[in-house]
Amino acid sequence: MQTRMRRIAAFFSTVAAVLLLSLSLSAPAQAATHNPVIFVHGLNSSASSWDDWIADFKADGYTDSQLYAWSYSWGQSNVTTAQQLATKVQSVLAATGASKVDLVAHSMGPLSSRYYLKNLGGTAYVDDFVSVAGTNHGTSLAGWCAWLYTSCAQMNTGSSFLTALNSDDETPGSVSYASYWSNCDEYLDPDSTALLNGATNVGVGCIGHTDTNNDYGVYTQVRDFIA
Repeated sequence: MQTRMRRIAAFFSTVAAVLLLSLSLSAPAQAATHNPVIFVHGLNSSASSWDDWIADFKADGYTDSQLYAWSYSWGQSNVTTAQQLATKVQSVLAATGASKVDLVAHSMGPLSSRYYLKNLGGTAYVDDFVSVAGTNHGTSLAGWCAWLYTSCAQMNTGSSFLTALNSDDETPGSVSYASYWSNCDEYLDPDSTALLNGATNVGVGCIGHTDTNNDYGVYTQVRDFIA
């Protein structure tokens, strides 16, 4: 009798184990966690320039609370914008409880973003930094507006702002850096201005300057880099 009872108990124990395994295998996988992403636009632009990519990020599992496009006064000094970005980063970290953010910046946006990383302690709060068609070493075309806007003068090839920004280490800290650039960018002269020493530099082919931050092919590469 006791032997029979032990066999019955062993049988039900096996059934229970099989059921638990089945439930664990059929349970939906936990959604991947992501760093909050802050998008930084460029000259003569606004947060709306990121609408396409934000929609793409959402389609790939990001939520509204993980995506932050913000507008700033693009004619002001990139130093002022960097200070405002520092405040934005802290507000996003406080709102989300995250320890770090990812920065994705277009055109002139990488200048203020990199100033924040290099001079305002940003490397402690940023995991991945992405420059898209960034004027990292200046563009000769900035001469047309250098007399009118401080930001444009700083973006002009050979400016004291760029000289200081690119001195020593262009990719400081433990941040992962990437730069995506086009070989026929009509606003970057030369195209190689976008390259960053120490970064993952990726040529995306012939894509217009204002299209680089809404092109889906570029998006997928950026998405995978910050994943």
